[in-house]
Amino acid sequence: MDENKFWQRFAAEAIGTAFLVFVGVGSVPALNMASGGAPFTGADLGFISLAFATIVIATVYVFGYISGNHINPAVTVALAATGKFPWREVPGYLAAQLIGAIVGSFAIVGTLGMTASDLGLGVASYGDIPWWQAFTAEFIGTFILVFTVFGVIHRKAAPGFAGIVIGLVVFAAIIPVAPATGASINPARTTGPMLVQQLLGGDIKWEQWPVYIAAELLAGILAGFAFTAISRTRADRTTLSEALTEEPERA
Repeated sequence: MDENKFWQRFAAEAIGTAFLVFVGVGSVPALNMASGGAPFTGADLGFISLAFATIVIATVYVFGYISGNHINPAVTVALAATGKFPWREVPGYLAAQLIGAIVGSFAIVGTLGMTASDLGLGVASYGDIPWWQAFTAEFIGTFILVFTVFGVIHRKAAPGFAGIVIGLVVFAAIIPVAPATGASINPARTTGPMLVQQLLGGDIKWEQWPVYIAAELLAGILAGFAFTAISRTRADRTTLSEALTEEPERA
């Protein structure tokens, strides 16, 4: 009786992803504007990482008990692939995350003006490095993120620290990955700003999009299976068996 309806979970995922994109992605053109277009420094990278980390921490505690606060298709697909989330709800969650990313991107322009678009709108791209290097960077960053998510939601994890830990790992992963690819590590965050920037007349390197999406989704799935493999005990197998037995009754 205390479970939220699907439309509520859909709304939570959309709003949470919009918050993520507005604050995290929006920090890129905002800092660029504040610095007068000067090249980013290490301090700027730290502030961008902090913006992402802070909003992730906030959304975990605000939306976690409503939708699980996936706000990342790589997390949703990984949870479904490992049997921790129903596949029937995956399309709805992915749609909500994409809608949220688009809304968040438009909100950046609504707040900072077209200058944000002129400065690239925080769209993730990997410049002139080889595609395999970009794939590797996004794969590693996403793997670390999703692996950590699985760890903090495990039944034996210390309660109450999920938001802080996930936020900190986002902060940490962005530092080494951003110089290579912009550290998207989230297919919704990759796609939403690209679509909006395209609609606003910006130049988008769509040929890079499959590299990001493939790396992020594959990393998420493998991270989910890797954590499950090293953490599963007999109790987990028993719990899963009981859940599968009860599922027809709930249906």
